[in-house]
Amino acid sequence: EQEILNLLANLVNYINNDDETDPLVKLAVIHYQFEAIHPFYDGNGRTGRILNILYLVLKDLLDSPILYLSKYIIRNKPSYYRLLRAVTEQGKWEDWLLYIITGVAETATETLNLVKTIDAFINRTAAEIKQALPDLYSRELVDLLFFEFYTKSSYLIDGLGISRRTAYTYLKKLLEQGFLQEKKVGKSKIYFNESLFELVKDFGTN
Repeated sequence: EQEILNLLANLVNYINNDDETDPLVKLAVIHYQFEAIHPFYDGNGRTGRILNILYLVLKDLLDSPILYLSKYIIRNKPSYYRLLRAVTEQGKWEDWLLYIITGVAETATETLNLVKTIDAFINRTAAEIKQALPDLYSRELVDLLFFEFYTKSSYLIDGLGISRRTAYTYLKKLLEQGFLQEKKVGKSKIYFNESLFELVKDFGTN
């Protein structure tokens, strides 16, 4: 246990050391080292992939933690384990570095395409709301509907400065027109667009 703690402390020092190593190269080294330490009985893979994202944010390569390498790693799992072993057993770093850097590049392209698709979907839906419900339409309303991929009555009340009754009237009309669906979560209701959820879900599974 003490050895693992020492190895993790060494890894933290490496992460925080502002040397001249390219951050993407360093990311690959950090990921390997964490997997090699394997500090937990379960969840090392997931934790390692979260560490990837946080490191990219730390190095200002990401504004938000939205670049998930999990999909790339799962899609290329045989190569992932083979290259990890090659570093451990033969010290073959180059192929491992290329694997991770390629993963970052592919995932960045896929994520950018998803963001563009979501943006186009929201703009198209905004135009449809404007046409179907011109009396309640505003861009601020659309932004509140999709800001977190779901909305609540309180978001509309606070964001638009409207009464609770007006907020519920808006949501009822949006439900009737099929722009939103509702789901009870605990004692509250959330409102979401199922098509938008499907876009994001498909990105995570395909």
